[in-house]
Amino acid sequence: MTTTDLAALPPPFVFTFPGVYAPQHDTRLLMRALQDEHIAPGTRVLDLGTGSGALAIRAAQLGARVTAVDLARRAVATARLNAWFHRRRIDVRRSDLTAAVAGRTYDLLLCNPPYVPSPDPGLPGHGAARAWDAGSDGRLVLDRVCDGARAALRPGGVLLLVHSGLSGTGRTLERLSRAGLRATVVHRAVVPLGPVLRSRQVWLRQQGLLAPGATTEELVVIRARRP
Repeated sequence: MTTTDLAALPPPFVFTFPGVYAPQHDTRLLMRALQDEHIAPGTRVLDLGTGSGALAIRAAQLGARVTAVDLARRAVATARLNAWFHRRRIDVRRSDLTAAVAGRTYDLLLCNPPYVPSPDPGLPGHGAARAWDAGSDGRLVLDRVCDGARAALRPGGVLLLVHSGLSGTGRTLERLSRAGLRATVVHRAVVPLGPVLRSRQVWLRQQGLLAPGATTEELVVIRARRP
């Protein structure tokens, strides 16, 4: 497991339409983990919740055959635009996680899901918050990714998943293990609280998710392999 310097990891330049998640600290950390993987020509990669498409583009630059999905129409349009700008052939589809590619399997899954704990117990139906809010414990999407990853992986395939420690790193490791994957934390980074977390510090402390006076959060990348 490595503590990573995110400043040394600029993502590809991408455009973002209003309401689409722009590359941030978690994008950079997941990109670092991606670059640790052996991407051979023809490696099949699925980017779940692609947002701007930055991770899909980097995977394509490394030689992978990439499919990218997102539930938000603006994100799909943004990822297609950025793939065109970078001259990368990426199959971008509108999909709720793997619904649009059911039955297909991949060598590598990338996922930067919504994971921020929210006072609203449900998922937002629209707007920018759909890219980060994930219920009162931040796990409404994380748990679905953990439960569904094995079926989307070929034997020996790998899931790379990034999220905040506020959402429960141990819970993710346990859930992936129960799903039949061998999971470990491969990267960590401590970053300043962003504007969303700062805006709900009082609530997070009331829930026991944030220590009094805390001004940072830990991000983790979990690598889970299908035997």
